[in-house]
Amino acid sequence: MPDQYYPATILIRLGSALSDVKEKVISGGFQYPIIAKPDIGMQGLAVKKIESVVELEKYVEASKVDFLLQEFISYEQEVGIFYYRYPDEESGKLSGIVRKEFLAVTGDGHSTIETLLKKEKRFILQLEKLRLTEADNLCKVLPKGEKHILVPYGNHVRGAKFLDASNLIDETLTRSIDAVCKQINGFYFGRLDIRFNSWEELRNGKNFFIIELNGAGSEPTHMYDPKYSIFTAWREIIRHLNILSRISRINRRDKQLPLMKLSEGLQMIKDNSKYVKLLKEYKG
Repeated sequence: MPDQYYPATILIRLGSALSDVKEKVISGGFQYPIIAKPDIGMQGLAVKKIESVVELEKYVEASKVDFLLQEFISYEQEVGIFYYRYPDEESGKLSGIVRKEFLAVTGDGHSTIETLLKKEKRFILQLEKLRLTEADNLCKVLPKGEKHILVPYGNHVRGAKFLDASNLIDETLTRSIDAVCKQINGFYFGRLDIRFNSWEELRNGKNFFIIELNGAGSEPTHMYDPKYSIFTAWREIIRHLNILSRISRINRRDKQLPLMKLSEGLQMIKDNSKYVKLLKEYKG
């Protein structure tokens, strides 16, 4: 991916000495806060906003896998844009956009943050995790009208609300995203999770960062809009699997790319299960 489109990022191997990690952070010119997340991640597992050297030390000690330290992008708007391009066609298309509302509460001048969280059904599911990660904040009382973001990244499993914004797809945005994706070798299908300053800038290909690039395993996350039924979600999944299948057939035909063997697929499933177990062991 072209450098200008993603945040400064460094890879930390499992077992790296704490002194080496600190040196990489300093030599890389990172300023706190920074984002720590698994090199191979899913569902927001083991993702954490690191506010200080002390928190970095705790993350290094607790992590069970290789992880990334990434520049924190302060833009408050985040979307997931689903892109695909058939390998025998010149231009790609956008099949969906999800707008993400971070897990946040707004003060009323007398309720604690925990009380405010309990008033929202979708936030109650996050309380157990937040009592670990936000223990010092849950008892605070916010002034009336003050907004406090508890999870500063747009992950559905971590409490973000997903809203379908596919109506914003137009020729200008499609052209801007297509221009970026065609610079990524071998990328024909997936979702770009993007932090941006303003919609008009993003639409014209300016002032945005791709904080994650998700490939063939991507979900069309606009289907998680609360207004949709399970049948809508199934329809979107089937639509995107059909697109992926066609891309696969074209690549196999034109590039002689081999299919995965059954034994390889089964081993991949086993390896993934073990990996997810490691991610879930992180208790930071």
